[in-house]
Amino acid sequence: MNISSLAKQLGLAIASLAFIVGSFFMSVAPAAADVVTVKMGSDKGQLVFEPKEVKIMVGDTVKWVNNKAFPHNIVFDGHAELSHKKLAQKPKAALESTFNEAGEFTYYCSPHRGAGMVGKVIVEG
Repeated sequence: MNISSLAKQLGLAIASLAFIVGSFFMSVAPAAADVVTVKMGSDKGQLVFEPKEVKIMVGDTVKWVNNKAFPHNIVFDGHAELSHKKLAQKPKAALESTFNEAGEFTYYCSPHRGAGMVGKVIVEG
């Protein structure tokens, strides 16, 4: 076997190894985070969140969208970083929070809490 042939085989082996290693990293890339939409106010105008409870994974985002009987807001007691205390005044106005830790997070719309406008986000690790 001459040096030229050996160099070609070595180059082929290195290229194959690089391809295999690169393929591994592409296949274990983290999954894209999901966005779950919750309506603020039912289609019939009830003062509720639809759905009332959502299950998501750490890193996912919940997007609340004005639907009916607004203005609405989102308040999490003890989690100011997730809350949106300013009232969303316009149709289809959206508020978003990304959840970076597992747990159960109960929230409410402050003007309509007494009417039962309460929801829950369950974040699984």
